[in-house]
Amino acid sequence: MAHPIGTRDLLIKGGRIIDPSQGLDAVGDVLLRHGVVEACGGMLGTPDGADVIDATGLVVAPGFIDVHVHLREPGREDVETVASGAHSAVAGGITAVCAMPNTKPVTDNQAVVGFVKRQGENAGLARVYPYGAISVGQKGETLAEIAEMVSAGAVAFSDDGKPVESAQLMRTALEYARAFNVPIAEHCEDMTLAHGGSMNEGIMSAKLGLKGIPAEAEEIYVIRDILLAKRTGGHIHLCHLSTKGSVELVRWGKERGINVTAEVCSHHISLTEDAVDGYNTNAKMNPPLRTAEDVEALQQGVADGTIDLLVTDHAPHHYDEKEREFADAPNGIVGLETALAVNTTYLLHRGIITLSQLVDAMSCKQAKIFRLPGGSLARGSLADVTVFDPARSWTCDPTRFKSKGRNTPYAGHAFTGQAVHTVVGGRLVYSA
Repeated sequence: MAHPIGTRDLLIKGGRIIDPSQGLDAVGDVLLRHGVVEACGGMLGTPDGADVIDATGLVVAPGFIDVHVHLREPGREDVETVASGAHSAVAGGITAVCAMPNTKPVTDNQAVVGFVKRQGENAGLARVYPYGAISVGQKGETLAEIAEMVSAGAVAFSDDGKPVESAQLMRTALEYARAFNVPIAEHCEDMTLAHGGSMNEGIMSAKLGLKGIPAEAEEIYVIRDILLAKRTGGHIHLCHLSTKGSVELVRWGKERGINVTAEVCSHHISLTEDAVDGYNTNAKMNPPLRTAEDVEALQQGVADGTIDLLVTDHAPHHYDEKEREFADAPNGIVGLETALAVNTTYLLHRGIITLSQLVDAMSCKQAKIFRLPGGSLARGSLADVTVFDPARSWTCDPTRFKSKGRNTPYAGHAFTGQAVHTVVGGRLVYSA
């Protein structure tokens, strides 16, 4: 079953169209027909029988994409399924996601890749693009069958949740992936430094009596992988950066023309280690929340383009799992339904980035870097559209999430900015 396509024309009328892929920022209409963009810009007439969305006062953007989510299926359908994750995505204005491979069984072969892809198609909500694992079973020993997984629909490769500890294996992965023009996405963490740590190493970890994870645990792998990308010419994509040093190292790599791209999660540009105070397990994640200095550096990294993408690392957990003692609780938070709000509240409204930069980092660059369809409203592009109100105020209530996960540090937080309509394949799949 292919992803469903809208059968009727859909006219999105009178919104502020922001499409960095075309350098477009103007009030106008967007017409969607047979799953693609028929026309974009200016005042278009309403075709006979067309559905109409009045986007007056709203922003109309190419559908948002999130290249870093955990959908837990197969194996942990009790905490999330591909369908519930895809529902959560469209509720946050996200029209496509890339699903990480740390499933049970691991997505390390064409059968599991095909299964995840089909589950996404059957759900008929956000598009779901599977990752393949770099190594068999994420064990970091043997390179997985990258060619077979690419043919089954894998769009990138990662052992996310675990770093690739062998520099030789990472080198081989970069060389091999280069032949298929796909990125290798790395979870940067030196386990000899991070082992047993459950939050950032610093004043707060000392206060709470918790073992910390130093910034260097991340930065050592960042520079290692940048140097391996330089050696191989392969595309290294650095996941969920959390430190000032990492931003500086990526900047160094880009200045030298190395094929490196990077992402940051919404939580790392909005929260510090102080959120952990009181042993708040909903603020426990890997990499951990860091210092105010790190947050500022990450925000500036987005502003100057050193960091390419804004992602979520959406990681649902069962309520009981987060109720454990802090050191024993699992890492991760849900993020698909709060990402846009966090990014508008903490980056846009504080003047750190423009609306165009926001759309670029949440849509256009995601499609470009991961070579995905979408990320544009140009004629003939996928009819995936996010309509949002950057000025809408709301308060985060996890009980209303479409995700099965409720593990968020933002419960009760007041936000400014919300998705209003989400369109996938020319079909309206969500309205707030």
